[in-house]
Amino acid sequence: MQRRGFLAGAGAFGVAAAVGASRLAAAERPWDGSIVPYPDPAFEILDPRFAKYRIGNAAVERLATGFRWAEGPVWFGDLRVLLWSDVPNNRIMRLVEDTGEVSVYRQPSNHANGHTLDTEGRLVSCEHSGRRVTRTEHDGSITVIADSYQGKPLNAPNDPLVHPDGGIWFTDPGYGRNDYANERYEIELPMNVYRVDPQSGAIAVVSDELGKPNGLCFSPDYRRLYIADSGATHDPNHPKEIRVYDVTDDGARLSKTSQTFADTSPGLADGIRADIDGNIWVGNAWGGTGAEGVHCYAPDGTRIGIIHLPEVTANLCFGGLRRNRLFITASQSLYAVYVATRGAHFA
Repeated sequence: MQRRGFLAGAGAFGVAAAVGASRLAAAERPWDGSIVPYPDPAFEILDPRFAKYRIGNAAVERLATGFRWAEGPVWFGDLRVLLWSDVPNNRIMRLVEDTGEVSVYRQPSNHANGHTLDTEGRLVSCEHSGRRVTRTEHDGSITVIADSYQGKPLNAPNDPLVHPDGGIWFTDPGYGRNDYANERYEIELPMNVYRVDPQSGAIAVVSDELGKPNGLCFSPDYRRLYIADSGATHDPNHPKEIRVYDVTDDGARLSKTSQTFADTSPGLADGIRADIDGNIWVGNAWGGTGAEGVHCYAPDGTRIGIIHLPEVTANLCFGGLRRNRLFITASQSLYAVYVATRGAHFA
């Protein structure tokens, strides 16, 4: 068979056979560095639309392990470096892609959770300790972007996002208020989503309707904002879903009401990212055996595929030279896999 035919066949191989079978195969898949058969059984194709995103001769790789709760990956394209949080260990980790070297980037990290890059390539971090959002300047100094609203301290900022206009958006669900990942304290504010104005620095509530707003991402054209609601961690009757809003006011506000984009049951959506086709890739957590991993939703909200992992999955981002390498933080480990699409945004 010619090479082109092999790759094409591998990419679409066994769509029908994969549905319902991959879950069992993924459970038996080795995660200790042993040889993995192609196509990787970690991929489960629930809808034929997902088949084209699986590269038939690319496997999910465990790049590093030994963490306590891995979170918030962010890709620096100019350095070919990935940063991510190890929240309970109070540190930010660093992976150099070219060499595979893993080291500590910052410790203490103020129990940093989610990260992103701003329009100037600076690191923006949500920190549980200090209950603040910070920016690391090019000279290494740290600027506090937000630590209170209307005179009250933030709960424990979780995930940040930057709009092309420079506005910084972040969720504040209040996770991490315990002796394991921060410290104990009572919160004084609702579970809001905020925007920091790039000119004035003023902080405004853009959404207050979610149980526990978690991961968030823009659509490829920045006209919609998706927010994971993980309120079911504290209320078992709360919907497990991703909500979607229209972005209004030239990128400064959201529509007053939102719609359900996707039901993420049995698990909870944590970190989320969009690809260039408008699919939403989701770190799906606490769904039990067979549900842990990355879930991919088509633009119409249909769950079209799963990349199964052996650990509770938190967050993800697209990176690599062409933004087609999906980096995934899951419990104690960092994973990566090449997919046949690209991240919609630079962070």
